[in-house]
Amino acid sequence: MAQLTLASKYKILSGYEIPVLGFGTAAGADRHYKIGHENGVAANIHALKSGYRHFDSARMYDSEKACGEAIRASGIPRDQIFVTTKVRKGGYKETKKAIETSLQETGLDYIDLYLNHSPYGGPEARKGTWRAFVEAKKEGKIRSMGVSNYGVHHLEETLAYIKELEGELGQGNAGEISVGQGELHPWLAHPDIVEWCKKHGVVIEAYCPIVKGQRFEEPQVQALMNKYGKTGAQILLRWSLQKGFVPLPKSETPSRIESNTQLYDFELTEEDMATLDFDSYSPTTWDPTVSLLEN
Repeated sequence: MAQLTLASKYKILSGYEIPVLGFGTAAGADRHYKIGHENGVAANIHALKSGYRHFDSARMYDSEKACGEAIRASGIPRDQIFVTTKVRKGGYKETKKAIETSLQETGLDYIDLYLNHSPYGGPEARKGTWRAFVEAKKEGKIRSMGVSNYGVHHLEETLAYIKELEGELGQGNAGEISVGQGELHPWLAHPDIVEWCKKHGVVIEAYCPIVKGQRFEEPQVQALMNKYGKTGAQILLRWSLQKGFVPLPKSETPSRIESNTQLYDFELTEEDMATLDFDSYSPTTWDPTVSLLEN
């Protein structure tokens, strides 16, 4: 694996680059992480000061406005910051409206990456969302597109739909799955999804990479914390980086925001990584990846 730094980026299938460490944002509406708009802006500004250049937001989180305000307050050029957001309820019309609302909320001219937040809604809704993404990309409103919480069966369906759309729009004109985002950590490793994404050149983003702090007392994590003099969050984020993922840690605490960037002065050995290889299925909240295609 190439030596990583806080400035590292991966090339994605759309041709753009995505920073390898992201900052998970939240503001008013996320029932799991409700911190309020002003606190959200402050956290985002501190993240940018700490070196993050990648915001992960969503319509569902009510965090888009806070991202836009933080970018403008930072003085950092727009093209140096990568902004992701997501549509919560799929379908063609809903997604078209969501993209326009995202641009209004952020105050940005384009969104770097737009994801379908979950596969829920059935095949027609997923296809409608994808078509809306394709049109928005052509119009310059979004630069890259991808999916969140998709299982392998959902990914295969999307790939088939891309080929179907290419028959209508021409080869290369139906978009590409640049990013697949999901809950990923040692206790929910999703090896089938990870293998599929790597096979197809899809960059993998990991949300809940530190398991909401729920696993720091695990003996294997404690052993590595003591070995390297690192926090539990740093150990799990380093695991994510060495798996080739793009982790998306969240925090509103300045010291933790900074600490979560301090991942590049140590490296877990193969033996260390093996100690975090669990035969476990432990989602922290939901797992849409297992939903049926018709759902």
